[in-house]
Amino acid sequence: MLALYFVIVALVVAVDQITKYIVVSNVKPQGSVGFIPHVLDFVYSENRGVAFGMFQDATWLFVVLTSIVIVAFLILLIKNYKTSKLFSIASALIIGGGIGNLIDRIRLGYVVDFLQLSFFNPICNLADYAITFGTVLLIVYLLFFYRPKKTKTLNDEKA
Repeated sequence: MLALYFVIVALVVAVDQITKYIVVSNVKPQGSVGFIPHVLDFVYSENRGVAFGMFQDATWLFVVLTSIVIVAFLILLIKNYKTSKLFSIASALIIGGGIGNLIDRIRLGYVVDFLQLSFFNPICNLADYAITFGTVLLIVYLLFFYRPKKTKTLNDEKA
């Protein structure tokens, strides 16, 4: 079953990188292409920061931090994949999105963004949406499904 979650990671990374390649090849020369009028445009953008373009030009800091988060989620996924499918899917989406953007940062020094929704101003990419959706799933899991293991106390042993 763990292999399924690594397939999700690989699919997120592959689709993210393929779409970015298509955008760089076809949209970058034009700057933007309307796709669904009044809903979605493809707009080529180079994000040298993090979410919403904050903290510009700290590429290697983001590489290190992203790598730490990816490794942490990999460890959590490997240790807990039998516990919850929801947690595991959330982790796989976060890992895949993180790797997709990490590849851009290492290879290009910036992240290629291209999805601009009319009702959500920042320009994003598929990796960003995978991370966002994975985070929402993780919050749902933590709020509604997570049950911490009870630890034994001295009083429990006396009973």
